[in-house]
Amino acid sequence: MTMPPFDYIINGMKRDKTKGRIYICHTYYHAYIAAVKELVNRKENSESADIVLSTMSNDFGSPGERLGKAGIFDNVFMYDEKEDVTSSEVMKYHQDRGNIVLNLLQRIKYTKLLGKLQEDYIPTDMSRYRDVYVFCDSDPIGYYLNYKKIYYHAVEDGLNSGLLDDQARNANKGAFPVKCVMAKLGLIFIESGYSKYCIDYEVNDISVNHKPPKNIIEVPRKGLDDQLSKEDHDILVKIFLPNADVLVEKLLGKNEKAADKPNAMILTEPLCDFDTRKKMFADIVREYEKDYRVIIKPHPRDILDYEKEFPETVVIKEKFPMEVLGDINGFAVDKLISVITQVDNVYFAKEIVYLGLDFLDKYEDPSIHRKTELLDA
Repeated sequence: MTMPPFDYIINGMKRDKTKGRIYICHTYYHAYIAAVKELVNRKENSESADIVLSTMSNDFGSPGERLGKAGIFDNVFMYDEKEDVTSSEVMKYHQDRGNIVLNLLQRIKYTKLLGKLQEDYIPTDMSRYRDVYVFCDSDPIGYYLNYKKIYYHAVEDGLNSGLLDDQARNANKGAFPVKCVMAKLGLIFIESGYSKYCIDYEVNDISVNHKPPKNIIEVPRKGLDDQLSKEDHDILVKIFLPNADVLVEKLLGKNEKAADKPNAMILTEPLCDFDTRKKMFADIVREYEKDYRVIIKPHPRDILDYEKEFPETVVIKEKFPMEVLGDINGFAVDKLISVITQVDNVYFAKEIVYLGLDFLDKYEDPSIHRKTELLDA
């Protein structure tokens, strides 16, 4: 999607857009979807594209290097994104003053200072790009774009992430309509479609989003996947799974103990505290270990040592976006088990078991994970 005309002339000044697209990513999933989108885009649009990988919550390591060699992006930039807690000056304006008016006044200052804090760390001039795509604009980069008055496209943080969390409303409880007006004036920042400079908010499925903003747009991930060629799938595998053959052998290889058992893959998530998480996944393993060879695929941000906790299972320690397994030609597991990770874009499982929030309720206070439901309570 190209920038609307109003982005080229603001306050009577023409903006010089000499570059094509740029994608700002915070997770492996973000980088994967950015690569997929660009593989599709370049079939019809040869305009250049760059990608920015924020190191705030992920060390992209070798996948970041391979992105640069794959030929999808002209440049791969690393971004040392700064959280508010890294600045005492910013945090002075992030306190509850006990009064909605005082809180909103200090938030105007907080919004500006958090954006300004990023200036020395932004790796490229984002105002030069025709299209800026931001995954998870709730992170400091959103404040920076607001501060610099740069128009952008917001992209949902994870597949169907709006199903479990209306991030904008949950982060702005109390006087939400007033805050929206202030965001549209550029005085404060609200993520996921409410910023003055957010052109649109791209999601996989509009219907699963709770009270979405008016500028929400739907770009189904399945539709993107359908446009990928075999060569495109091979490129994605080389970027995110450089030793795919070795990994597949580990995933599907047989041993004497489980020679005749089908494979069941459990997707973990950084849910609950460690002890609760161990109990939850121990119960899931126990449910399937008798009839299946159990494979555990930890979430990239899940640091629980599953090899130590479940030595009888196959644990995939390599960090990669789960979706890339669907790019391996002929790869499939018999069963995939997920707690709340959305699996609408999983194409490598013969059967999917989605446990959902009712299952999670047994292990954790529902108020922690049923945030959207509580908004309407």
